[in-house]
Amino acid sequence: MPHDRSAQPPSDALPLDLLQDTAATFGLLSATVRLHIVWLLAAGERDVGTLADEVGQSVATVSHHLAKLRLAGLVRARREGKRQVYLVDDPHVVEIVQRAVRHHDDLRDSPARRRRAHGA
Repeated sequence: MPHDRSAQPPSDALPLDLLQDTAATFGLLSATVRLHIVWLLAAGERDVGTLADEVGQSVATVSHHLAKLRLAGLVRARREGKRQVYLVDDPHVVEIVQRAVRHHDDLRDSPARRRRAHGA
């Protein structure tokens, strides 16, 4: 029977390089535009022009962010005719992004948050 690492409780001690790699991934995703790109690519492949339109940035800016995401191994590109089509290359990161976005969306809708927002 295969060993399921996710079923184990986290260890108290973590190797420094593991913490650094994890922090680097979160650092990449801390840029709003990169987070948005990963969110969009999780829903399906897109070319840079489509991504630029959807995130409201220039093609050059989106290309820059895609290069960083590619270098980190989070997205990859494939050629489709004359254009490059981008897709997510790490399903674990997609899950993290989707969970985080949904969590914050749920927080927006929570009764306690609405009360704080209205000064109650």
